[in-house]
Amino acid sequence: MLFEDFMIPCLSKTIFGYECMGCGFQRAVALMFKGSFIQAFYMYPAIYPLIFLFSYLLITRFYKFQYHKKGVNILSIVSITTIIISYTIKQL
Repeated sequence: MLFEDFMIPCLSKTIFGYECMGCGFQRAVALMFKGSFIQAFYMYPAIYPLIFLFSYLLITRFYKFQYHKKGVNILSIVSITTIIISYTIKQL
């Protein structure tokens, strides 16, 4: 069995025919598990900022830094900005 066999179809793309801002995330994760890191970036450019954000959130869950909230805010802004920019470019 492959990871691709269990992917959830995009409801927005299925119903309306338009990709949502999260389209490509599952395929990018599958590509990362296969070791295709560059292809994962091309599939969904926000994959790496999101990985950094979730890793940082996991670390700060157990170890609080002095400015951990500021780090979460910065990584969140970078992730959201990357998602919006890549979605906008994809729609052009």
